Amino acid sequence: MERRSFLRGAVAGGTAAAFGYTLMQGAAYAAPAQPGPGPYGALGAADANGIQLPAGFTSRVIARSGQNVGSTSYKWHSAPDGGACFADGSGWIYVSNSEISSTGGASAIRFDSSGTITSAYRILSNTNRNCAGGATPWNTWLSCEEVSSGYVYETDPWGVNSAVRRAAMGRFNHEAAAADPVRKVVYLTEDASDGCFYRFVPSTWGDLSSGTLQVLKAGSGTSGSFTWATVPDPDGSPTATRKQVSGAKRFNGGEGCHYANDTVWFTTKGDNRVWQLNLASSTYELAYDDSLVSGTAPLTGVDNVTGASSGDLYVAEDGGNMEICLITPDDVVAPFLRINGQSSSEICGPAFSPDGKRLYFSSQRGTTGSSSGGITYEVTGPFRA
Repeated sequence: MERRSFLRGAVAGGTAAAFGYTLMQGAAYAAPAQPGPGPYGALGAADANGIQLPAGFTSRVIARSGQNVGSTSYKWHSAPDGGACFADGSGWIYVSNSEISSTGGASAIRFDSSGTITSAYRILSNTNRNCAGGATPWNTWLSCEEVSSGYVYETDPWGVNSAVRRAAMGRFNHEAAAADPVRKVVYLTEDASDGCFYRFVPSTWGDLSSGTLQVLKAGSGTSGSFTWATVPDPDGSPTATRKQVSGAKRFNGGEGCHYANDTVWFTTKGDNRVWQLNLASSTYELAYDDSLVSGTAPLTGVDNVTGASSGDLYVAEDGGNMEICLITPDDVVAPFLRINGQSSSEICGPAFSPDGKRLYFSSQRGTTGSSSGGITYEVTGPFRA
């Protein structure tokens, strides 16, 4: 039985002992993911773009910083970072942040049903170090500022409506966001060595203009139960948001965040961990920890994360050996792709097209090691459903 399915079953009254699990504080826990063979087999030789992929997969460059996107006249932004895809009729849109100080913002690339680029344009301008973010169920992109007093901006992937600052979501070193349509909240990570994990509860679901910011409270261990507490002063002045609630759990450098099926996963780069919150049981545990694997850890420098319909998590590396690794629902971690010749860069913004057949991501500094050398890619192949 798959571990995550079992956890949901255990909450409904299943017996953990029968499956060799241990019970801790009333919930079931298992060892974090371990290295093993990935579902797509070994990586092949590097292709013309310097990317190693499993058999059957191919890559293409869709944009380079400072150069026109496809046949459009729009020049792609520097330091491409977090991203997401949105359905657009029979085509789709890929949005991408720009992690540049003062002028960061975000851009979008539009594709038709065959994957041909039809347009590219700016959707957010003159904001500060837009790192990661997240898509909403109502088809907007939350672009997050990674600065100490950063805001979340809600943007329109179609570029029709103006971006709106969502001050109620708090001012702190924002990183990623993940919407939970079941509990009608948005989870938020904080990129600080003593950062916290938050959720924003809108007054009205679908409207982020007002609501309550809460922070996760838990013990100091790597598993246990958790609760939520309201942050008294979300604007973080004069007391930083993460320092306002006694007992708030600390996480070492919050990065990517992904929600699916009553579970939210998020990464912490300071300790190379992937955390898992089991929302139905209000418990947390480690989904991955590079210090707890058998042999050489395949995944280090954990950063942005996304998920596929198969239940596989795709985790991008900031550093490491420039891989996107996947963690399967049965807790096997393995490389999915590797970029060669770009050791001074990081992989950002993994996101699947709506049909799940194409994976987009960026190398933030490309082959040059400079923010002006960013490259955005597409990988196509037999992704499992």
